[in-house]
Amino acid sequence: MLSYQHAYHAGNLADVHKHSLLAWALAYMTRKDKPLTYLETHAGRGLYDLTDDAALKTGEAAKGINIAAGWFAPDHPYARILTAIQAKHGPTAYPGSPVVAAEALRPMDNIHLSELHPQEFAALKANMAPYGAIMKQRDGWEMALSVCPPDPRRGLLLIDPSFEVKSDYDTIPDTMAKIHRKWGVGVQMLWYPILTDGPHVPMIKALKAAIPDGYVHEVSFPPARHGHRMIGSGLFVINAPYGFADEAARVSMLFQQNKSALM
Repeated sequence: MLSYQHAYHAGNLADVHKHSLLAWALAYMTRKDKPLTYLETHAGRGLYDLTDDAALKTGEAAKGINIAAGWFAPDHPYARILTAIQAKHGPTAYPGSPVVAAEALRPMDNIHLSELHPQEFAALKANMAPYGAIMKQRDGWEMALSVCPPDPRRGLLLIDPSFEVKSDYDTIPDTMAKIHRKWGVGVQMLWYPILTDGPHVPMIKALKAAIPDGYVHEVSFPPARHGHRMIGSGLFVINAPYGFADEAARVSMLFQQNKSALM
């Protein structure tokens, strides 16, 4: 349960999908001069070095952000955050979703992060200290259910489990529906892997049955290495911000246009 470390996968194509749309959503939400709350259930360490042993062992960043960094215009929220983090931490630094969110948010906004893995949590505390986030070494689902509805009520919850716990596929629809009942105005963004045997399919079917207005966006890409089971990335979004579907379509186009470079 505590074995997953995102350092082996940071900057892969799933991160490009997830983080580009997260950055866009928060940039849109912060246009309004009202505070918001950002919550994340499985935060990881928040900041990664793409030249460390873990990243080099899998080579996923080399097949991911190292190719995709140029896909986004310099003024895109994701590109601006990548540039800012590299200016602060060096050209091989990559922001995880907590840092993507923190860079997109304002002093008036609140950040709640959960991470269970002791080593990852220690790194998270160090990496997120400059941002004033509230961080807990606890189960992320418990955090979300206890904090929601947050104060301020406007906000976004990112749910980004490793799915190493296979029961996640079964329990996620009910848990997200519970959070939605408690926090009807909140944006919930669930990331999930698309694997060769398709374990996400029943989960998405159950989510659509529970929350018919939920928005699904998926991209496909080649496996990062021989035998790797992940062949795509998906998001299920409740209360997607206005224009999110249009931005998601642009991201789909970027993946499609650059398909040959990913082979």
